[in-house]
Amino acid sequence: MPVCIYAGLAGDTDEGRFRSSGLFRMKNGGSWERLDEKFASPPEVRAILADPDRSGRVTIGTQSGVFRSEDWGDSWRPLAAEKPVLAVWSLFHHPTDKNTILAGYEPAAMSRTGDDGANWMKLPFHGDYPAVTVGPDMPKRVTGIAVDPSRPAEIYASIEIGGLLRSLDDGQSWKAVIDGVYVVEDSVDLHAVAVNPVRAGEVTITTRVGSFRSVDKGEHWKKLPIPALREKGSYCRALAYAPGRPETLYVGAGNDFDGDKGALYASEDDGESWSPIPLPGPLKSTIFAIAVNPRHPDWLGCATKNGGVFSSEDRGRTWLYAPLPTGAGHIFALAFG
Repeated sequence: MPVCIYAGLAGDTDEGRFRSSGLFRMKNGGSWERLDEKFASPPEVRAILADPDRSGRVTIGTQSGVFRSEDWGDSWRPLAAEKPVLAVWSLFHHPTDKNTILAGYEPAAMSRTGDDGANWMKLPFHGDYPAVTVGPDMPKRVTGIAVDPSRPAEIYASIEIGGLLRSLDDGQSWKAVIDGVYVVEDSVDLHAVAVNPVRAGEVTITTRVGSFRSVDKGEHWKKLPIPALREKGSYCRALAYAPGRPETLYVGAGNDFDGDKGALYASEDDGESWSPIPLPGPLKSTIFAIAVNPRHPDWLGCATKNGGVFSSEDRGRTWLYAPLPTGAGHIFALAFG
């Protein structure tokens, strides 16, 4: 049975920002293959979702909608999810219903399928955003989605730029749960969200100035002690729990969106302390993506924005460095499948 790593290229949709496109696959530790020709136009891939229960299945979010492969990426078909105005930014498998997937969009919106992708319903997604994030130059995109496994009607959506939205009624209504008095939008520019697999109501987010934790469903927050790669706090991007190990959490960080420093941090005590994981290749940009393999819990991967991909089969003790081909960069998504 093949083992694949997928890397998706994209970029911010803001006018004047650099955008890339492309989908790459590495099969069984071989060379990178570019899969762009399998689509009508090169995909901007901001989300990749592998299915732990269906070998060969992988789903991606693009500027043209949601696509799925059943054969490790050899062929693709569009799913019936709503086509985005700008892009699909996030995909999330429901933790208690394997046939339910949530998709996050820009402009901020969310769709859900409950029948494994055959039919999709747009959720009534809206909420009040922190005042400092409201303005014509402040995009609203759903960069991450999380569902509390012990309370599956509780859904969280991280918004860039707009803080955290929470639903307690399975997506029918939403509330901002990170609002406050802000001078700048640094701490409400969110890039990812995760719920602890075994501690109900424990939510972690990544932002432009670090990572924050709430133990009461977003009502109150504290900053996690992630080492600072710049004075105001690390630019934190990717976030993931290790499969089957709810005390182990990974964060990808750097010193800016277009920074020249990067680090993969790990916590073995659910965020109380953090250490950098040594990586073998150059880290001249932020770690923008993290991949964990639910079929092989010891497998871990991460990627720099500028095209460096790292993979480990022993929880990060040893690594393979496999950069994308020269000229390929702006990795926004990474997954094992």
